[in-house]
Amino acid sequence: MPEQTGPSTQKKTVETQEQRPMRGLLAEAPMRAVLVSIDASETDWPIEESLDELEQLATTAGVIVADRLVQRMEHAHTATLLGSGKVKELKNLLEFHDCDAVIFDLELKPSQHRNLERELEVQVLDRTALILIIFGQRAQTREGRLQVELAQVEYDLPRLTRQWSHLSRQSGGGTNQRGEGEKQIEVDRRMLRRQKDQLSADLEMVRSQRQLHRERRKYTGSPVVALVGYTNAGKSTLLNRLAGSSTLAEDKLFATLDPTTKRVRLNGGQEILLSDTVGFVQRLPTTLVAAFRATLEEVGEADMLLHVVDASHPHYQHQIDAVEQVLEEIGAGGLPMVVALNKADQLPPDAKIQLAGIAATVATIEVSALAGTGIEGLLHCISEELVKQFVAIDVIIPYDRGDLVAQFHQFGMIESEEYEDAGTHLHGYLPDNHSGPFFAFQQGSRLRKPKVHKGKVLLYTSTPNGVIPYEPKANKVDEEVDEAEETPSLIKG
Repeated sequence: MPEQTGPSTQKKTVETQEQRPMRGLLAEAPMRAVLVSIDASETDWPIEESLDELEQLATTAGVIVADRLVQRMEHAHTATLLGSGKVKELKNLLEFHDCDAVIFDLELKPSQHRNLERELEVQVLDRTALILIIFGQRAQTREGRLQVELAQVEYDLPRLTRQWSHLSRQSGGGTNQRGEGEKQIEVDRRMLRRQKDQLSADLEMVRSQRQLHRERRKYTGSPVVALVGYTNAGKSTLLNRLAGSSTLAEDKLFATLDPTTKRVRLNGGQEILLSDTVGFVQRLPTTLVAAFRATLEEVGEADMLLHVVDASHPHYQHQIDAVEQVLEEIGAGGLPMVVALNKADQLPPDAKIQLAGIAATVATIEVSALAGTGIEGLLHCISEELVKQFVAIDVIIPYDRGDLVAQFHQFGMIESEEYEDAGTHLHGYLPDNHSGPFFAFQQGSRLRKPKVHKGKVLLYTSTPNGVIPYEPKANKVDEEVDEAEETPSLIKG
C-alpha cells in the first residue's frame, strides 16, 4: 500500500528541495588556494587592489589563501593564461603550501581551464566561479537558488569535459578509440541542457510574477527607493539604521544575498519602501547579470536609487564606476539618485571627497550607518528628490472623507494642513498613482510645481505659530514588507 502524503509531508518535501546543496562543478569550495593574476597593459584595476578583493571573496567562501602569484606580461597566454615557466612555478607553490586549488583573478576560457587543471592537477577556479560558489552558499530562498543554479549550469556546460577526464583514461586503447568518458559527457550535457531549460522556464514565471507585483505597486503602492552599491559598502547596515530593523550585516563581501524590503514612514507622513538589492563588484559575471535579470529589473523599476558608497575605501571612485557601469547595463542609469557617502566616521577630519561620473551630478551627503550620523540629512535628501517627481496638490477634503486625508498622510508629503468650515485644507505633493481621487477636490485649475530655491525643494508645515519649514525624520519602521505581496525575495549583497 503506497504511503499517504499529507500537507505536512508535502511541505517538508518542498523545504528539502529548497535546502538541498548545490550541484555541479561548483558545489563545494576548496580548502586552501593560491591567488593568481597577470599585470597586463589592458588591466583596468590596480593589481594589488583587485587581489585584495579576490582574497576577501575567497575568505567569504571559506577558502584559506596561502599565497599570491603575479606575472607581468603584455598579453595573456592563449592556452594557459600564464607562461610555461610561471605555470611550473605555480605548481611548485601549490605543492609547497599543500593547496587543493588555484583561483585566478580573471575569467578563464574553458580551454584554459582544462589545460591548467591538467598541468597543475588541482581545482582551477576563476573570479566568476568563486562568486558563483559564494552565491550558492548564501542563497536561501527558492528564487535565489533558482537564479544561482541557472548561472552555475551555464558556467558548467562548456567546462564539463574536465569532470570526466578520469573515465577517458580508464578506457585505454589507441588515440582514435572513443571511451566511456566521452559517452558520459554527452549524457551529462543533455541533463544539464534539460536542467537549464527547466530553470529558465521557472525563472520566466518568477519574472512574470514580479512584473505583476510592479504593476500593482505602480497604481496602489508606496514609492520604492532601491539601495544599490558596491558589495560591503554598508547597504544592510544603512537599511537597519533607517528602518530600525535587524537584517544580517557583516563585514564580508555578499554577507547577505536574499533581498529585504522595509516600509519606512517619514515624519511628513509619507511612506516609502526601502529595498536592499544585490551588491555589485568589478567585472560582475555576465552569467550572473543574465540569471538575475528578474532581480535586477526591480532596480530599474524603482522610483529612486540610493547609491551607498564606502567613502573610507582608498579606491572608492573605482567602486562607484563599477556600480554605475552595471546600472547602465540593466537600464537603470538614468533614474533619480542620491549618493550616501557611508563610513564617513572613518575619514580624517580634513578629508575631502572628490567624485566623478554620475555621482558628481546628484545630491550627496556624508553619513555613518553604524554611528547614526548624517541620517537626518540623508532622509531630507531622499524627500527632496522624491517630491520632484510628485504632483502638487491643493485640496479641501470634506470631513466625511477622512480616508483621503489618511491616504495623503500615508503616501504624500504635507506642506500644510488646516481645518476650515468646508473640510481639511491640504497643501502638499502626492505620487501620480495616488493623485486621482484628489482632483475632484482640487482648489483652482492649476497643478502647482514643488517650490525650489537654489536647487532645493522647500517643504513647509502649518503650526500654531504659522507656516514653518520642516525636515522629514525617519520613524522606526512599521514592519517588514510581506514578500508574498510586495516583492518576491531573491538576492542582495
